[in-house]
Amino acid sequence: QVQLVESGGGLVQAGGSLRLSCAASGRTFSSYAMGWFRQAPGKEHEFIAAINWSGGTTYYADSVKGRFTISRDNAKNTVTLQMNSLKPEDTAVYSCAAAPTRYGVSLSVYCSRSDSYAYWGQGTQVTVSS
Repeated sequence: QVQLVESGGGLVQAGGSLRLSCAASGRTFSSYAMGWFRQAPGKEHEFIAAINWSGGTTYYADSVKGRFTISRDNAKNTVTLQMNSLKPEDTAVYSCAAAPTRYGVSLSVYCSRSDSYAYWGQGTQVTVSS
């Protein structure tokens, strides 16, 4: 069982930065791949970024590549999403999620699918003003 709690959301002007954190409970955190998703009003749930169990492999949606960076600290049971050059279209509720690692399977194969994730946080609101 893994419980996830996000923090760090807020209001920022376009071009600004925010850093989201996701704190995980449970001793098996390091065995999970972690992902970030977002959902804006009236839009579909969207994959943003993922990181494998060790932190050595990351994967990003094209919409955020080069602007967002995902990282993790297994000693502290946290995963972080650094968001730079924010745009109004980045406005959404951001959620972190934990997926059981599929050893021997490339992260890119499954990390963008919502149904790959077993545990979800409540989400944190990010609002980017123009």
